[in-house]
Amino acid sequence: MVTTPQTGRAAVIGLGSMGSGMAGSLLRAGFSVAACDVNPEVVARFRDAGGIAAANPAEAAQGADVVVSVVVNAAQTEAVLFGENGAAAAMPEGAVFVSSATMDPAVARTLAARLEATGRHYLDAPMSGGAARAADGGLTFLASGSPAAFAKARPALDAMAGTLYELGDEAGQGAAFKMINQLLAGVHIAAACEAMSFAAKQGLDLARVYEVITKSAGNSWMFENRVPHILDADYAPKSAVDIFVKDLGIVQDMARAEKYPVPVAAAALQMFLMASGAGMGRDDDASVARLYAQVSGAKLPGQA
Repeated sequence: MVTTPQTGRAAVIGLGSMGSGMAGSLLRAGFSVAACDVNPEVVARFRDAGGIAAANPAEAAQGADVVVSVVVNAAQTEAVLFGENGAAAAMPEGAVFVSSATMDPAVARTLAARLEATGRHYLDAPMSGGAARAADGGLTFLASGSPAAFAKARPALDAMAGTLYELGDEAGQGAAFKMINQLLAGVHIAAACEAMSFAAKQGLDLARVYEVITKSAGNSWMFENRVPHILDADYAPKSAVDIFVKDLGIVQDMARAEKYPVPVAAAALQMFLMASGAGMGRDDDASVARLYAQVSGAKLPGQA
């Protein structure tokens, strides 16, 4: 006889580097987890790991107490909820949809209102931490939503999160906090890439530059995390250039709506746009350093 774990049934929509780790964390916590993805190979691997393979969001969401959406943007989130074979109509009433995509806060509020009108809950819960933390259940969630949404999602969040920030009782607050984080993250990556390419142009030992800066006031988390990609000439995407084209673009849209100047973020966005236009959009975001090198003639590791 098959029994349902006490933690209940969960669904994960999107099994990329983040979603796969989150789904694995839910499995380890005792959830019965159904998942779907546009890539059948990752769904097959998830099934082999003990999960339930679903053909689409609606199938995954059937009977789920919590549906975790780990897609790229607002448009994909809307499609997951309300598109063909969408999760919204398949979710039991009283279930909660946990939206982890980075998006404009106004869009998060709109999606929440549409779903909550059907008797389901919406938790605005973008996350930070990367694939390694997703895999070990150590993500940081920047969440907002009704007390009922938090209560329903809490067992799943406990499985996936190392840190949970409860940032308000309305959707949109979590998204707004995430956009502040993304503004800083994008600026810091662009600055780190500019600094390392400039150091290369000066003929400095880049490994030594990394050692010195990480022990000095100019350090940042992004410098410490991304510069090793440059030193190793490893631009396999851990976080792609086009992610920051999207996220800093959202920052620009938000700022324009508020008539608020964001000139530093705008400059960083242009660097990511140029890197994407140069064919590096799907490469690691540290590829901005390669763009600087192309423009300036600086020699980075791995370059002839």
